[in-house]
Amino acid sequence: MKIEHIAMYVNDLEKAKEFFVKYFKAAANQEYHNQKTDFRSYFLSFDDGARLEIMNKPSLSDKEKELSQTGYIHIAFSLGSKEAVDELTAKMRADGYEVVSGPRTTGDGYYESCIIGLEGNQIEITI
Repeated sequence: MKIEHIAMYVNDLEKAKEFFVKYFKAAANQEYHNQKTDFRSYFLSFDDGARLEIMNKPSLSDKEKELSQTGYIHIAFSLGSKEAVDELTAKMRADGYEVVSGPRTTGDGYYESCIIGLEGNQIEITI
């Protein structure tokens, strides 16, 4: 069994697509648009076969996100090396994204940093 994809609603579909393409080398399919409901989405594919569906529709609820709450809390990207984690963390910090932790080695042995990325969603960058 494998997770087929993960999906997230976003306020700005094009900006979300550009974010994942720029920082995580995602490849996007053509936009899907349901004319009847005005639902729109892209599937973003990553090198290892993982996929993320980003979606938008009218009248989304956009509640404030907290770092410590129940439910899905972050998405993690493995970059392959400490240097890559350091480099992307520095790039995202320079581009104005908040780095909430790291880069560091956690108590359970992960080398990671955590970023408040697109639309207030937490993203973990790890080896």
